[in-house]
Amino acid sequence: MKLNLLELGDKTELLGSCRISLILGVLSSNNLVDTFSKMVRKLLRVRSSILGFYNEAYLWHSSSEGFYAIQTPANLGVWTYLQNHDFIDPTHAEYLGLSSYLKSLGVTHERMVAFNLKVSDTHSVGQVIFYDDDTTAFDPEDLTLVKEFTEGLVGLIRLHENYNELKELYEQQCALNFSKTKFFQIIAHDLRAPFHGLLGFSEVLAQERETLDESSIQNIADYLYDNAQSTYNLLESLLTWAMAEGGRFIYHPINYELKQSSKIVCSVLQSLALNKKIELIDDIPNDIKVHADINMITSVLQNLVSNALKFTPIDQGGKVILGAEMEADQVKIVIQDTGLGMTEEQMENLFKPTLKVSVRGTAEEKGAGLGLVLCKRFVDLNLGTIHVESKEGKGTKFYVHLPKVTSDHQVLNLEAHHAES
Repeated sequence: MKLNLLELGDKTELLGSCRISLILGVLSSNNLVDTFSKMVRKLLRVRSSILGFYNEAYLWHSSSEGFYAIQTPANLGVWTYLQNHDFIDPTHAEYLGLSSYLKSLGVTHERMVAFNLKVSDTHSVGQVIFYDDDTTAFDPEDLTLVKEFTEGLVGLIRLHENYNELKELYEQQCALNFSKTKFFQIIAHDLRAPFHGLLGFSEVLAQERETLDESSIQNIADYLYDNAQSTYNLLESLLTWAMAEGGRFIYHPINYELKQSSKIVCSVLQSLALNKKIELIDDIPNDIKVHADINMITSVLQNLVSNALKFTPIDQGGKVILGAEMEADQVKIVIQDTGLGMTEEQMENLFKPTLKVSVRGTAEEKGAGLGLVLCKRFVDLNLGTIHVESKEGKGTKFYVHLPKVTSDHQVLNLEAHHAES
């Protein structure tokens, strides 16, 4: 048997699984695996070495001819010889067994020494073997020095791992801080205007009550009620958005019939559609099933249908249609309307939580300006995608792609859902 040495590149497509090796830069100019191997080979005056880490696809062969990968053999058994030892040299009781095993793998040699890359007395990250066809005995002092080198390599690995972990935590914290800053900016921006109105008209009622007739009082009361209601809705949206950004939502996906969500949404929004004389059509087939969080997806559909109704003109034969179909391994949901449509600029900024005033609907409906941001967040949490197609004056289509069901026996069917409720 002969070792099959692989050039790094097209033949080593499994490198993504070699976490420690990548940490040590096997693909970079600062290849610490090769540097370590060269230093020890020079110290021991040995021609070749093989270094490997547990659960990685490749071992690393280093010699004067270059640095190569070797496909890790199935059930590699070097550990069975080294598990209780720091190293095995020709004077060790396990040497003959390990030497014979290595030769069976194609590692031909006259002399060999193997070191255990130990993190602790009970834990190791891999092994490294130095070998050649020379018959000169190894110097015990050199072996002791190499053992110290291996301890330094393990320490370097742990240092890099700790650095990567801290870097990831730092990036997460930066993202969280940015999210919080963005959240407070939106609160400050979106709450300032309604509170000016609430304070101003409350002051009129408090200081000029006796000068107002009943009609004026009623108008102020109506305004205060509408303003308080829209402000409350805004606060709810802000809280929901903040929870989603902070990862506080519990994502609980199940396999269920999408019709369950569409029936709830159409039932809730039917009165709004009737008031605006818009035909609300649920064309989602009964047999379309998705793997998703039913509460999040129902919220997404309600936001999208509510928006469609909001921007469809009153009493002009408008339609809002919900549809769905299978598309490869996903379910494609389409919410389309015959409304006002959008400009290219509006579509580009649609899912961004920017500081903007929400556009009023065709019946002067107010919005918090965060509904579509939440939709995007919920769809992302459900491993899906959302995008929009629209033209001014030609209506809008929202497309949501979600994972299809994973197994039919897990499906929460419509009849069972109705029975429970």
